[in-house]
Amino acid sequence: MLIVRFFKQWLLLLLLIGLILPSATPVATAPANVAPAVWLATEAGASTDFLVVLAEQADLTPAATLPTKAARGQWVYAALWSLAESSQAPLRAWLTERGIAHRPYYIVNALYIPAGERALVQALAARADVARIEANPRLRQLPFPEALSQPTAAQGVEWNLAQVGAPEVWAEGYTGAGIIIGGQDTGYDWQHPALLRQYRGWDGSAASHDYHWHDAIHSGGGVCGADSPVPCDDHSHGTHTMGIAVGDDGAGNQIGMAPGAQWIGCRNMDRGVGTPATYLECFEFFLAPYPVGGTPAQGDPARAPDVTINSWSCPASEGCSWETLEAAVNAQRAAGILTVVAAGNRGAACSTVLDPPAIYEAAYTVGAVTSGDLIASLSSRGPVTVDGSGRLKPDLVAPGVGVRSCVPGGGYGIKSGTSMAAPHVAGAAALLWSAQPALRDDLAATEALLNSTAVAFADGQCGDADAIPNNVYGWGRLDIAAAIAATHEVIEYPWQLFLPLVERREG
Repeated sequence: MLIVRFFKQWLLLLLLIGLILPSATPVATAPANVAPAVWLATEAGASTDFLVVLAEQADLTPAATLPTKAARGQWVYAALWSLAESSQAPLRAWLTERGIAHRPYYIVNALYIPAGERALVQALAARADVARIEANPRLRQLPFPEALSQPTAAQGVEWNLAQVGAPEVWAEGYTGAGIIIGGQDTGYDWQHPALLRQYRGWDGSAASHDYHWHDAIHSGGGVCGADSPVPCDDHSHGTHTMGIAVGDDGAGNQIGMAPGAQWIGCRNMDRGVGTPATYLECFEFFLAPYPVGGTPAQGDPARAPDVTINSWSCPASEGCSWETLEAAVNAQRAAGILTVVAAGNRGAACSTVLDPPAIYEAAYTVGAVTSGDLIASLSSRGPVTVDGSGRLKPDLVAPGVGVRSCVPGGGYGIKSGTSMAAPHVAGAAALLWSAQPALRDDLAATEALLNSTAVAFADGQCGDADAIPNNVYGWGRLDIAAAIAATHEVIEYPWQLFLPLVERREG
């Protein structure tokens, strides 16, 4: 009897299991167009923020036929805005009907969802107008290795500026006047003595920040808080990089490549932590700046910068697939804005240029060298393999080890990294364009001239030992004096500005 009773109990248990299992919800499989990080973050009823990238993206190739940067900027803004407004309308209406918060972008045809659960992700992924859903986590602290000290005495012209020939260019009367440099970073101390006179929002006696400053940090923000109405730096990185591009306090601290240029800024990181959404927001602001507290609908492409400094990276750990930000960089390029990017500080191995935006063809990517023109041990190398392109990177190198520049609060400090190298090239573009304004309308010619006059160094670590360019130094170390001297040599034949101009000089 005991055995029979035990057998009946097992039958009952099996029957109960059979009744339960068929009604259980099967384990869902992530749709192919949903980033794994989004799927994982929405398990068990949890929600996460993410980007919805639409299938229809603008074709900006016609912009290349327009003769000037101003014309290209206006056309690109109008084309992107028109497409986003028309193609996003059904999806925005669908989200609004369901009370789902969202923020549209136009520089990339996409929307940001600040909080969405699994069911929303599935519904969006199934829509015919949605290409993919990308993650937007906040995971990273500022990845740039830095040594910081606070020298207080004015140094005169800094060694790094002399290394790339900036003082020789100043002596000819070219300081970057008339050129606007935009920077997206941790923010900027706009009242720093080395930056105040160069800030486009300062007229010499009063400031207006409309069209000159945008804060993409809408919560948190450290000492700056969220949505700061004035330029503010909650870290120090942004202030330091902008100083290398334009800084000069008029009292002996000559720290910037193009002290006659002006700058505008956008904060894309909260105490060193950024997201794809904050980066996109700053790219969008630069394409057509708008007033503080305003919206992109008020954007004015005529106020766009000529070149932007991007001394940051968006690694996979931060939710960036290689394609997430590419359309934004391509849009800047199409609009005639030179996008200068730090190569990254992943060190001496090959194929370590692997994070957006440094990997993109449309980005002008800069590695770092020492005062002795040796590649910095921290500087990332090419080729780019993450996207399967095998693209050569970096494009150029510039000083990036022990560079002195301004820091928030009126002081000066020393930092190292490709972050410090990139602003040299942005400032060099400003100097070149002030010397040869016609080049401002041709980014390819600008890059060709800077490349062809760089001091070349052969290096076979990541490719052919005799190749120029190569995946360690690119075309070589920036030499702005040589670039401008080359334009003087061919000024009788302006068409030559669109060709590699001078025989390469081996370093």
